Amino acid sequence: MKKFWNHKTAEVSSKAKIGTGTKIWQNSQILANAQIGKNCTIGHNCFISSKAKLGNNVKLESNIDIWDLIILQDYVFVGPSAVFTNDPNPRAKYPKKKYHQYGKWLSTLIKEGASIGANATIICGTIIGKNAFIGAGSVVTKNVPDYALVVGVPAKQIGWICECGNKLEFKKTKTKCSICKRQYQSINNQIKEIK
Repeated sequence: MKKFWNHKTAEVSSKAKIGTGTKIWQNSQILANAQIGKNCTIGHNCFISSKAKLGNNVKLESNIDIWDLIILQDYVFVGPSAVFTNDPNPRAKYPKKKYHQYGKWLSTLIKEGASIGANATIICGTIIGKNAFIGAGSVVTKNVPDYALVVGVPAKQIGWICECGNKLEFKKTKTKCSICKRQYQSINNQIKEIK
């Protein structure tokens, strides 16, 4: 018995691994061996490749392609028309599968709770940290620390953000979120939640 729901126009391979409670909307395509966790939302016109992995409670808005070697951990949010890549030097004449000497595809990891704004581009080989926030239209070309707020082309860090999505203000080495009251400490230009 099927434990997920898909719109009648979605093409979902019977060999895809899809968790209970996941919803797949119009005109989306899920290839064989794609891994999608529980309670995910796959918006309309999305594509999930065969070596892509999505954790639980991931939300993809519309018009997003998740290529091979892209990993989205639990609770990742991806805004509409965000772009992921997996080939650092693509050439139509020299595809990586045939011409291994010209390089290889690279993995990209989006850690738990991260949010990626609409129309952002994530260059392959990068890691986006836990609960990081990528502003709309940004182009991420290097790793993003946990809880970092980055914007621009190329994306640059402009601050820190709480797990709940509220911008954090550090006066010294410790701060408390003004909304959810989580507490954080800054150590060597990285922040950690204080439990």
